[in-house]
Amino acid sequence: MNKRSFIAAALVAFAFAAPARAEVRRVVSLNPCLDVILVNVADREQIAALSHFSRDTSSSTIAELSKSFPITYESAEEVLSFAPDLVLTSRHSSLGTRNALRRVEIKTELFSEPKSIEESLAHVRRIAELVGHAERGEELITRIQIALKDAAPAPTAAPVPALIYQRNGFSTGGGTLVDEMLHTAGFDNVASRYGLSGWGNISLELVVANPPRIILAGEDVPGMPTWADRVLRHPALRNIEGRMKRFTFPDRLIYCGGPVLIEAARALVAARRQAEEMTP
Repeated sequence: MNKRSFIAAALVAFAFAAPARAEVRRVVSLNPCLDVILVNVADREQIAALSHFSRDTSSSTIAELSKSFPITYESAEEVLSFAPDLVLTSRHSSLGTRNALRRVEIKTELFSEPKSIEESLAHVRRIAELVGHAERGEELITRIQIALKDAAPAPTAAPVPALIYQRNGFSTGGGTLVDEMLHTAGFDNVASRYGLSGWGNISLELVVANPPRIILAGEDVPGMPTWADRVLRHPALRNIEGRMKRFTFPDRLIYCGGPVLIEAARALVAARRQAEEMTP
């Protein structure tokens, strides 16, 4: 049976199936940021599959844990094979798959990318409610809020100018969850000086011409220097050697909210404290 025939047969089968149970027993997630929330609030037996992105060690905080769950590559026939009664999707999820799920009346929940801490906490609360464990959502939200409170600098502390600078010059400016996290942890996000708002890339030339005080870069990979490393080693910066420093902020902490904010807050605090100890 070819792919199109499989989907057609599945659509017919689900169309004549019994009405879905009110209790959610099988959940499929098609987004890595939804994955990380789901594994924190759902019963293990409720999780039918996570997205394959959750196993990427460079971008997922649950890469090891996700190996113990089935994964999906997001095709409609694959998702249907897990017989879900709830599918968590995002704006980045396959539109074809989302439409197929709607046609067979499988419950789907669509999430947008959170652009603030509050939006991220709302995602936690909603997913916990959907899987029938609202109390776990509130517990997780409390843990996140405590981590954010602990990350706040002293009221008299001056913000530390910093730039997120990941592979290929990838960075984040105003109007993003990461930007709010930087401010919460006592940093001044200087991405705007390079004309960046939202997500995007900042050229090496721009950073070299007007270097930031602090670069928050991804973790080192043997044989693969980051763009942050290239900036710091650039000959044009020799005259300011010692005044600009690189601190680690792993790539996997910039993509998602929810429980990832706890680890992100701790990493930012560690970087800020090191920066504050630097001699001006």
